[in-house]
Amino acid sequence: MMASASTAQAESHLGTPVPIKALTTAHPTTSAAMEALEDIAFGSIAGIVGKYIEYPFDTVKVRLQSQPDGRPPLYRGPIDCFKKSIKADGVIGLYRGITAPLVGAAMENSSLFFFERLGRDVVYWSGIYSKDKPLPLPALWFTGAFSGTFTSFVLTPVELVKCKIQVPGVKRGVHSQLRPLSVIRDIYRYEGIKGFWHGQLGTFLREAGGCAAWFGAKETVTDIFYRLHMRRASTDAERAAIADKPLPLWQQAIAGASAGMSYNFLFFPADTIKSRMQTTPIGTSTKNQTFLTEGAALWKEAGLKGLYRGCGITVLRSAPSSAFIFMVYDGLKRHFHFA
Repeated sequence: MMASASTAQAESHLGTPVPIKALTTAHPTTSAAMEALEDIAFGSIAGIVGKYIEYPFDTVKVRLQSQPDGRPPLYRGPIDCFKKSIKADGVIGLYRGITAPLVGAAMENSSLFFFERLGRDVVYWSGIYSKDKPLPLPALWFTGAFSGTFTSFVLTPVELVKCKIQVPGVKRGVHSQLRPLSVIRDIYRYEGIKGFWHGQLGTFLREAGGCAAWFGAKETVTDIFYRLHMRRASTDAERAAIADKPLPLWQQAIAGASAGMSYNFLFFPADTIKSRMQTTPIGTSTKNQTFLTEGAALWKEAGLKGLYRGCGITVLRSAPSSAFIFMVYDGLKRHFHFA
């Protein structure tokens, strides 16, 4: 997930609003269609590269989340899971099932930016804010939630396939080929089309809330840094120069890291329940398996600790991963433009 293509504002010491161009602000000569194409292309590139960086940690997270109830845990923690996974399958085993997420990264970013843009159009259409002015931060939190809501319907099938491939033992016997196409075939065989959206409520809660935090936290921290720079400026010319320049890389990294950590921590229980639902062995009836029943069973078995199982490693890897993704995306936006 990427940064919002929005702008923020800072107040000068004279009280005059000074428009701040966020790192993802469109090039002045770029049409709306070209801007959308840039968002999709550059966002996909950054997302795919970021996926390679974070995927081993995601595999460990899913394996920690999906440990069976009523039995001793398979893994004592993230490090133990890493060791046992590498011992069993080698490092390459941590990348099991990455094909679907790579495709999903492109689909996710395409949907994310499309719906975030649509969300801004809805806000402007409402008449609450004028289109010739930057949206305030509360509105950007809303457009993030709007984007996440619709993007969740794109992500659920992709994550379902990913989770079933990542967790050993999900497919055994005649269904032992851990390949995306075979998993897709078997899901359709046993569950039909609706089976691909098993765990949708968990994805919806994670994405709607998480994307609000993702867009909102990044823009909020970016705005804070710009305000700090503006305080040191003594003239309007200096403030304008600051507004036209991107933040230093380390500040971009902090803004990106805060977005990723907020996204992953705040709605992690929803992701845990979703992962447990989506790692149910193919062929096992999921008719009575709902978000609420699965959540209640996990709470009874392990309490709050169970809902946050794997959270530490997820938040930890999200900081550098998100920082890297934002810097790659913003760098591409600054240096490459479609005419």
